Amino acid sequence: MERARSFPSRRRLLKGAALAALPYSLLPGTRATAQAAAVDHPGVEWVPASTSNYTASNRPTSCPLDYVIIHVTQETYPTTLSIFQNPQKKVSAHYLVRSADGHVAQCVREHDIAWHAGNWDYNTRSIGIEHEGWVDRPAYFTNALYEESAKLTAAICTQYGIPKDRAHILGHYQVPGTDHTDPGPNWDWTRYIRLVNFG
Repeated sequence: MERARSFPSRRRLLKGAALAALPYSLLPGTRATAQAAAVDHPGVEWVPASTSNYTASNRPTSCPLDYVIIHVTQETYPTTLSIFQNPQKKVSAHYLVRSADGHVAQCVREHDIAWHAGNWDYNTRSIGIEHEGWVDRPAYFTNALYEESAKLTAAICTQYGIPKDRAHILGHYQVPGTDHTDPGPNWDWTRYIRLVNFG
């Protein structure tokens, strides 16, 4: 004898379709969990770069981490994020700090190699932090930008045993072979290194 088939109600079908149409990040409890799994430091927003703009790796197992490299974007925060997400640009950094409030976006995981230094050896051994602004516009270097960036750099240095000094926290201009000048003469290195060490 054939058993009667039970079909889902129209209401159940519509409810299921509505849930399926929701972005994954809007479902309860998923956004925080997904983001927390993606970032390397609490309070950082995950805004991933295109996978065409960095090299997957397993640092510090595959290569040691010896440096943090400080950059200035020469672009706005949103434009920089769009550049990192454009697969044609072939550039990225691990982090981007916004000028107005010091908000930090992580674009590449620390275990991967971001393409930021213009020198492959330094790319493999460093974490790159971009800062919204222009080298000749010191107003972009706000208290919030310095403070949040310094907290991030301090955490990175502590995690990987990188000394918190100018021999290991470099400006992009210090990378051998680079033609960049950032973070430029308006970047207050004395203040920054003090904040990294003493918060």
